[in-house]
Amino acid sequence: MMATTPNFTTPPPPPPSATAAPPSTHSSQVNTLALLIDKSKSKNHLLQIHATLIRRGFDDHTILNFKLQRRYSAVGHLHYSVTLFNQTRNPDVFTWSSIIHAHTQSNLNDEALSYYIQMLTNHVQPNAFTFSSLLNGTTLQPTKAIHCHVVKFGLGFDTYVATGLVDGYARGGDFVSAEKLFDEMPEKSLVSYTTMLTCYAKHGKLCEARMLFDEMEGNKDVVVWNVMIDGYAQNGFPKECLLLFRRMLVEKVRPDVITLLAVLSSCGQVGALESGRWVHSYVKNEKNGGVGVEVRVGTALVDMYCKCGSLEDARKVFDKIDGKDVVAWNSMIMGYAVNGFSEEALKLFYEMCSVGVKPSYVTFIALLTACGHSGLVAKGWEVFNMMKNEYEMEPRVEHFGCMVSLLGRAGRLQEAYDLVRSMKIEPDPMIWGALLWACRLHNNISLGEEIAEFLLSNDLASSGTYVLLSNIYAAIGNWVGAAKVRALMKDSGVEKEPGCSTIEVNNRIHEFIAGDLKHSKSKDIYLMLEEMNSWLKGNGYTPKTDIVLHDIGKEQKELSLEVHSEKLALAFGLISTRPGTTIKIVKNLRVCLDCHDVMNMISRITGRRIVMRDRNRFHHFDNGSCSCGDYW
Repeated sequence: MMATTPNFTTPPPPPPSATAAPPSTHSSQVNTLALLIDKSKSKNHLLQIHATLIRRGFDDHTILNFKLQRRYSAVGHLHYSVTLFNQTRNPDVFTWSSIIHAHTQSNLNDEALSYYIQMLTNHVQPNAFTFSSLLNGTTLQPTKAIHCHVVKFGLGFDTYVATGLVDGYARGGDFVSAEKLFDEMPEKSLVSYTTMLTCYAKHGKLCEARMLFDEMEGNKDVVVWNVMIDGYAQNGFPKECLLLFRRMLVEKVRPDVITLLAVLSSCGQVGALESGRWVHSYVKNEKNGGVGVEVRVGTALVDMYCKCGSLEDARKVFDKIDGKDVVAWNSMIMGYAVNGFSEEALKLFYEMCSVGVKPSYVTFIALLTACGHSGLVAKGWEVFNMMKNEYEMEPRVEHFGCMVSLLGRAGRLQEAYDLVRSMKIEPDPMIWGALLWACRLHNNISLGEEIAEFLLSNDLASSGTYVLLSNIYAAIGNWVGAAKVRALMKDSGVEKEPGCSTIEVNNRIHEFIAGDLKHSKSKDIYLMLEEMNSWLKGNGYTPKTDIVLHDIGKEQKELSLEVHSEKLALAFGLISTRPGTTIKIVKNLRVCLDCHDVMNMISRITGRRIVMRDRNRFHHFDNGSCSCGDYW
């Protein structure tokens, strides 16, 4: 979840005009009542105070009515504020601004604008607080209209108003106006910097956000750090997120829940288990402000451990979470699913139902994923039908995608194709991709061509479509067809996603691509690769050159296999960690058959456990066998 900032764009309202104050003999009573209103936290308490005001003749007191009106809305009873406002004779600018503020705080911006128009009709001139309140959460068009009024009433240089305008333009996607206003602000506050930073981060402009972040003077508070850290996490830059988090700690800024959620998300993205464990220990340490393992943090820890392949740690955290909601259950069920422990996923689902937690759409995605990774076709249909018949949930495109993947992997291509054609909703590229991949897996060339041609002719093809079709042709030796597809891919400006593998060593993420020579330890890595090759050949390994879908010689194919990114990561792991240590690797694409075999053999030869997360699932290699059962 994107980090949110507190609503600092609206300044505290100035007190109403002193001319409306009651005689000094009542000042102590007024002060006492005002203090009681400010401290009140419930509707009943406010009603009691309100009754006291009426009994003591203060029901027309401007300051007390102003405070009472604001407090009613603050405790979630806006209708009481409206009633009190309607009973106020000749409301002044502060009373009008307060009712406007109350409505924007409740996301009732149209009603707030209506009150503003009534205010102008009653010849009450707005002030800075009025405009700051109006601008809280407005869309682009109202922001432009309010901007005109701000200029008209000469309040454009007020810091709070200007910040509200920047926020309004930024949320509406008008970056040019937002940047122009921000640059023109005579005095920039921490809030205005945070507003502009949030604008950049939420819209994926990370370079601009980082430049602004770095140029900010003075002490950045935790909100500013959160915006930048979470911006990296949400936009797919986990390494940058973790680096900035470490810098935050060096600068003695104490992280809060929002920080930890973003960091744990990034740890999960890159499989940074060591960093994730450090965050876990930080959370448990009471000296760090007592963040504690509440539901959100606990769920994030479960998700992180599952994505790092450490299910035992995930389950320990899961079992300790008090008041587990469906999101927490889903995280653990999905963790079992993607790690190939389908029985445990299904068992946990039935346990969730037994304690009265109602499954969500995500729950069924997790269950169908579990069935897909184990080839449980009958169980998959049972879950799919259960969703519709027992829980009255209409399957979404993601659920159909899981079923297509399950049927396709199991070789039931016609059944999968019939399911796609029967869908009442439009199949997305992921569904077609799953079906096309199944055609590639089971060498169904005719159906693969039919699907690919449909996608190409309807402008639905992704880079994966081109790659799979090219691979289908190459697998049967149709190099002319494969070359035509690659040429079409080039002409369409579609680029193949490069394979990339990461490994965490000593709290640092190391990244490799195929044939990588950029790493500082490349020489040692390639020496280890040679040693690995000698181990493999001594144990009967034969390179699977048939999976190299290029029209090149056998020797060249063997060389290309040797330097796959996951093998480089494995070699680095072997030279950088102690014997017996588990090696964890994250691959952005599906692991190839040759690399899968190599990981299996190396785990047996070295006595090391190797955990690899590819695009589809986890592979736990232990003593020459994989948790996937060679079904992936």
